[in-house]
Amino acid sequence: MIDTSDSKRKMLDALEDTLGIVTVAAKKCGIHRSTHYQWMQDDADYKKKVEELNNVCLDFAESKLFDNIRKNKETSTIFFLKTRGKNRGYVERQEVDLGTDNHFRVEIVDPLNEDTKE
Repeated sequence: MIDTSDSKRKMLDALEDTLGIVTVAAKKCGIHRSTHYQWMQDDADYKKKVEELNNVCLDFAESKLFDNIRKNKETSTIFFLKTRGKNRGYVERQEVDLGTDNHFRVEIVDPLNEDTKE
């Protein structure tokens, strides 16, 4: 079997540099993006490191969001409230939790049809 550890390390570094954008990272390393996904399937340690990098990228993006909130950028504040303030009512639409059985009833009412049955 071919030792791919150096290639994987380079890919992990490239993923960190590109904030997790697989296509760009793969091009930097000279591999096809499908190789990365194959490594993810075959190598649990590699997959774990990629997932950790994804969290680092999210942390970075969140830090930029908080920077914008501190700078009183209204759009960033609204976005934060819509995503993290849902339990306080900052939502644009209703979300329905169907629970585990996923059974519900939908009744369609035609307001133009005056021949309703009682």
